[in-house]
Amino acid sequence: MIKKIQEKKSSAKKEAINNKVQLMGVAKNDSYLAAYNEAIRGRHQNAVNKIKQLTNDGKQTLSDFANGYKYYGLHKKNGKWIFREWAPNATNIYLIGDFNQWQKTDEYKCNRITDSGDWELTIDEDKIKHGNLYKMQVSWCGGEGERIPAWANRVVQDEQTKIFSAQVWFPDEEYTWKKKSFKPTINPLFIYECHIGMGQDAEKVGTYTEFKDNVLPRIVKAGYNAIQIMAIQEHPYYGSFGYHVSSFFAASSRFGTPEELKALIDEAHANGLAVIMDIVHSHAVKNELEGLGNLAGDPNQYFYPGQRREHPAWDSLCFDYGKNEVLHFLLSNCKYWIEEYHFDGFRFDGVTSMLYYSHGLGESFGGYADYFNGHQDDNAICYLTLANCLIHEVNKHAITIAEEVSGMPGLAAKFKDGGYGFDYRMAMNIPDYWIKTIKELSDENWKPSSIFWEIKNRRADEKTISYCESHDQALVGDKTIIFRLIDADMYWHFKKGDENDRARRGIALHKMIRLATAATINGGYLNFMGNEFGHPEWIDFPREGNGWSHKYARRQWNLVDNKELCYHYLGDFDQKMLETLKLEKDFNNTPLQEIWHNDSDQILAFSRNDLIFIFNFSPNHSFADYGFLVPEGTYNVVLNTDSWEFGGNGFVDEKINHTTITDPLYKEQKKGWLKVYIPARSALVLKKK
Repeated sequence: MIKKIQEKKSSAKKEAINNKVQLMGVAKNDSYLAAYNEAIRGRHQNAVNKIKQLTNDGKQTLSDFANGYKYYGLHKKNGKWIFREWAPNATNIYLIGDFNQWQKTDEYKCNRITDSGDWELTIDEDKIKHGNLYKMQVSWCGGEGERIPAWANRVVQDEQTKIFSAQVWFPDEEYTWKKKSFKPTINPLFIYECHIGMGQDAEKVGTYTEFKDNVLPRIVKAGYNAIQIMAIQEHPYYGSFGYHVSSFFAASSRFGTPEELKALIDEAHANGLAVIMDIVHSHAVKNELEGLGNLAGDPNQYFYPGQRREHPAWDSLCFDYGKNEVLHFLLSNCKYWIEEYHFDGFRFDGVTSMLYYSHGLGESFGGYADYFNGHQDDNAICYLTLANCLIHEVNKHAITIAEEVSGMPGLAAKFKDGGYGFDYRMAMNIPDYWIKTIKELSDENWKPSSIFWEIKNRRADEKTISYCESHDQALVGDKTIIFRLIDADMYWHFKKGDENDRARRGIALHKMIRLATAATINGGYLNFMGNEFGHPEWIDFPREGNGWSHKYARRQWNLVDNKELCYHYLGDFDQKMLETLKLEKDFNNTPLQEIWHNDSDQILAFSRNDLIFIFNFSPNHSFADYGFLVPEGTYNVVLNTDSWEFGGNGFVDEKINHTTITDPLYKEQKKGWLKVYIPARSALVLKKK
């Protein structure tokens, strides 16, 4: 089998040479991709051609092209209001609102200004006021309806009627930024994934201001250097977690005003936190009254026609990435959030769904051919490539992350090398692996060789964001790691002094799983809000089935603050873990070298420069004087998962210096034997003095 693979690789290389075809960078870095070099080059050229087309053959930039939000929507200029909308299928458009009693009047009638389908209204400044509510009354052949403008930058919901309307938002004073420029810390990136609405202890929807005042200080103290905020784009249904977007340019008003969101971002920057937005361009809500589903009588204005219009699993609509007008809308959206709100980048949701005609559903992705078999949406691939080019053109320090599960090669490779230009991809294999391990294997069958292979399984030329669990594992229907480990005993045996064996096991493994995952990163590490201290509840948003309760749509910070409970052990450990990783400069770029693994002993050891990580996954075997061959010197313990401080047994004397024992066989290599005591179900981190 191996011989056949080697012959295939050799053949692909020879073919490329014989045909005098220059390999793209991603194919040079991975010889298995040489056979698909033509397809890779074709996708790259497709993006190059599209950029030329959109930039008028380079006479302008992509950033110039992505200025749609400055043209469309409602603007104030030279004492006049100017409103514009793209609606090619419309026959008439009126602005209606509380400024004209929600009636169609000639004064507020828009004029069609181009064959492309643009509509425009110019009206005196005193006719519309800040805070007014408005919509479009759109007519088309065979029908009409009220619609929220596609480019509206503020949308609110009436508390009584629950009806959504656009809102005029032009306060007398613009927000004044305290920190006008910001450069994220990415060596490494420590991301705290969060949700504004459920960021509070109280049983309600939290606000931008509450998050700024109450949660940001916790994140800063915990040692994270970035936050990834979910559910920013306006969405009609709160329980969608922000993934069924209706108004792409509107920051959700349920959390507060645009100025309050800007103040949050400003404060984050002042504290050294990058702010990444969870952006949803993979699909859109089906709603017609609130969203883009049928803006002007053409259900395909923004979306694919036919069977491709609806996502079969998400009850949503799929953008037509082959339309230049849709590209204009989405690329402008990317630039808008960077320019207007100073977001430092984006985590792109649902990238797998975008890449394939099947949306990745029912696909096994068992080999490279599955990425180049014609089942890929070249339009979507082109859009994602353009989005990355644009984002990095607007802000060279911007961060882009792809949520992608299929393993599409080149996703986080450079555009010039034939990649799609993301800075990182989510290591979605890791949480799946931990879940599978906890569910299916007894503790005695956890194999360090398998663990180490999985947590470092990634493409050499692509950086990843590693994580144990994200919001996905915290939602109703799934389980967090801590809940899988301890289950209902979380409620009965998590008081100090009352821990049972199941609770003690969960506390120990929760720390070890996180340390192993974070210590093997090549890009960054992500944690979902509250999971660092073992938040006991799943997330269940208010709905009819739970009496519209907010009980499970919040974070109970009181638990980690209560020193009588075990939660603070885990929170304190998480903080110490990040501190430890920061001891090694540019940690994510340090070589990850395996020192030793023994599946029978369930021992794993690896290094990152001067840091040595040692794990004993055995549930019942402790080892005294366990030896590892490491660079000569003296090492001291900088982190011990078994410390009393973190809810362990305190079996290790952390004050002891560990000096290597000389071995003549390895003297030339300047290596000696490091002997340590490593208790069962624990991990040590040692640093060379």
